[in-house]
Amino acid sequence: QVQLVESGGGLVEIGGSLRLSCAPSGRTGSQFAIGWFRRAPGKQREFVAAISKSGESTSYADSMKGRFTISRDNAKNTVSLQMNSLKPEDTASYYCNQGIYSGNNYFPSGNWGKGTLVTVSS
Repeated sequence: QVQLVESGGGLVEIGGSLRLSCAPSGRTGSQFAIGWFRRAPGKQREFVAAISKSGESTSYADSMKGRFTISRDNAKNTVSLQMNSLKPEDTASYYCNQGIYSGNNYFPSGNWGKGTLVTVSS
């Protein structure tokens, strides 16, 4: 019954920054691990980052480390993805997912948001 809504995508210059947000709705089951994935044009979906239910554990794809930061705002009940030093290859639709975080691994479920498009260009 939980719905996920992404926001914050848009057009950004190379080297710029964007902050994406994933807002879950629903009174029950709204506290869970969240993963961010992306799908570039003509490419397969790939893992970006994930955060545990508590927000204390995070993980990133190697290409995202040092540039992207995932965080949880418990008061707002949202999960953000801060993206810095953006590159053209970061251009993709970004999706948040409800899943399970265990043993430093994220296991996605079939519950996905509709996505938000990020375009990086000069």
